[in-house]
Amino acid sequence: MSDATALDHADAMIEKAWNLPIAELEETAVRHPVEDPLLQAALRTRGHLTVVSNSVAVHQDRLHALTRPGRVLAHYDLAALTDTASALRSAYAESYSALASLRHLVEAREAVTADRAAQRVRAATARPALSRPLGATADRPAPPAPAAPVLGAANRR
Repeated sequence: MSDATALDHADAMIEKAWNLPIAELEETAVRHPVEDPLLQAALRTRGHLTVVSNSVAVHQDRLHALTRPGRVLAHYDLAALTDTASALRSAYAESYSALASLRHLVEAREAVTADRAAQRVRAATARPALSRPLGATADRPAPPAPAAPVLGAANRR
């Protein structure tokens, strides 16, 4: 996995989940940080992924410089080669962890969005039930209203 691909993949995940470009999302997160804490966390994770991607690039360049064709390694280069390879593996592991973290944040956002949609559906279906008289079911029509008493009927006796 190349560095740009990991960062591009992260950008695509974030943009798809929030339906806005990264630049606009960053502005939104700075202006209104409390409105969407998941966006705040996703952008911080993306920032960490940017740093890790730069670290991966540096370690890759160093490893390629140590192992370029025609170069004979000295005994002290072996320690540098081992350290660089180890640091590169660690940076890749951090990169994968950051992507997994972003994936979980996007899934959490989708779950919150689905929960809000379900609440709206429940609220919309509950409204017609409230407009029926108490005790009336949905499949039976409401009973007719009682007739108004005739005022003169009590005096006829």
